Amino acid sequence: MENRIRVLLLTAALGMTGCAWAPWRDAPAERPAPADDPPADSDPRSPAGSDENQVVIDPQVARRDVIPARIDTENWEAGVYVGSLSVEDFEVNVVYGLRLAYHINEDFFAEGIVGTSDAGLSSFERLSGSAPLLTDSERRFTYYNLGFGWNALPGEVFFGGKRALNSAIYLTLGAGGTRFAGGDRFTVTLGAGARVLVRDWLGVHLNIRDHVTEVDVLGRNKTAHNFEATLSLTAFF
Repeated sequence: MENRIRVLLLTAALGMTGCAWAPWRDAPAERPAPADDPPADSDPRSPAGSDENQVVIDPQVARRDVIPARIDTENWEAGVYVGSLSVEDFEVNVVYGLRLAYHINEDFFAEGIVGTSDAGLSSFERLSGSAPLLTDSERRFTYYNLGFGWNALPGEVFFGGKRALNSAIYLTLGAGGTRFAGGDRFTVTLGAGARVLVRDWLGVHLNIRDHVTEVDVLGRNKTAHNFEATLSLTAFF
């Protein structure tokens, strides 16, 4: 009887030991499968179950109307001018004339000008009170020249905050002739000007020119610089 009890106790002890080191007790527990990742283009802040993407930033861009410059495509330009001419050793008088130009390209143009003025009295005549040195017809200062111009500084001028006009500052060099004091004289003309297009066909010019020529009115030859400042209106056609 005692032996049977020992056998039962030993069998129970062996059974409990085998359950303690069973291999299935060391296997890791199964974890639930992770949920599918959301698509890359979806917004993580969108509510669950929504298929539409929410806009994070809605830019408000103010569009402005751009009006391109309307410039006449014709290359010829003609107009009239008026101003003042200072004949060296003589008075300053009104000068007026005509101008014709051909625009070769955006940078260069050719021009021809014809102008006339009255030289008035010389400084010698005014100070000495002697007899006039020149007749009325000989005092007429008439010139013409052909030359080239260079648009050195093209740009725009602004009037207020919404209006801009095309403009250019240019330099000119020309050669021609001058009839003065009873003779025709070779003349070189140096100039600078500013042009503003107030319309696509109408331009306003401010010019300064120096007419360099040889004169011998006072009994000796000298190089005279005759400065001129004019304002002109020209039209493209």
